[in-house]
Amino acid sequence: MEQTAHNLQQQVELYGEPLGEVVRRITGGLGLTQGGLAQVIGLSAPMLSQLVSAHRVKIGNPAVVSRLRAVSELTDLAVSGGIEPEHIAHELDGIRAATGAYTRPTTAQLARSAAPGQPTTGQTTDPPARFLRPTTYPGELPPSPSARSVVREIQDLFRAVASAEEIQQAAAAVDSPAIAELLLAYGTGRTADALAHYEQHHG
Repeated sequence: MEQTAHNLQQQVELYGEPLGEVVRRITGGLGLTQGGLAQVIGLSAPMLSQLVSAHRVKIGNPAVVSRLRAVSELTDLAVSGGIEPEHIAHELDGIRAATGAYTRPTTAQLARSAAPGQPTTGQTTDPPARFLRPTTYPGELPPSPSARSVVREIQDLFRAVASAEEIQQAAAAVDSPAIAELLLAYGTGRTADALAHYEQHHG
């Protein structure tokens, strides 16, 4: 039990929440089985099961992490009604086909950000870390990443450069309570807490 609790905490530090919670949210929101999700993200079903039960901590392949997050974003859209149910299978096929560290934005994200009657812009934007955007959007504007997507990328950046212990030490060493709160929220906190901090201070 102690090892499992330790592994769960490590998953929170790496991904913002336990992978079991991520997987249960996805399977419940999209009506997938755990085995079906494993096929979409390119991971063996036994390995995913070990991650869900916290017998293993980390996903070793960054592309698998990227696909899992893309499915998580798709789940958020499905739950909020931002995508038609009949389009979900097509989006899952697109995520499954992605082989690199980036995946494309979903059709629903493009549709929600399109301006009616807007001409083709040919505009180019830098892709967020999780999605590879096309350079042009016929009749549409580039999509804006969701707050959750932005928060997760900030968390990934913090955790790529320092361990949770190092971030806690840095937070304890600074004089500014606001900076300390920032470090802890994105460097060691759960995604829900970091999202609350982001929404409080952004916009």
